Amino acid sequence: MDAERLCLDCGTALHGRADKKFCNDLCRNNYNNQLNSSSYNLVRNINNILRKNRRILEELNPGGKTKTTGKKLSAKGFDFEYHTRSYQTQNGKTYHFCYEYGYLPLDNDEFLLVKRVEN
Repeated sequence: MDAERLCLDCGTALHGRADKKFCNDLCRNNYNNQLNSSSYNLVRNINNILRKNRRILEELNPGGKTKTTGKKLSAKGFDFEYHTRSYQTQNGKTYHFCYEYGYLPLDNDEFLLVKRVEN
């Protein structure tokens, strides 16, 4: 005789289809939410940081190109560790972008803020 199949979430004995894994939708949802919660939290937290960085760059650069200081960026909560891409120019300067808004570190704690325009 086959071993008794149990719900993967609550352990209740399963009856019915041979491939059934959960006793009801609540157990199925609970199991999958628990399984994915830690990885979703990491992704959600990083996405929140990227969106905040983008909002800060957008706020400080309404005209599409301006200068600011690292002190101002930091005071608003900008996180320099996170960006969506980097772009290196032919002369070796590296712009970091949070979606379409970017920044170039300059001397003396200054930053050039730019907005990438798609053609």
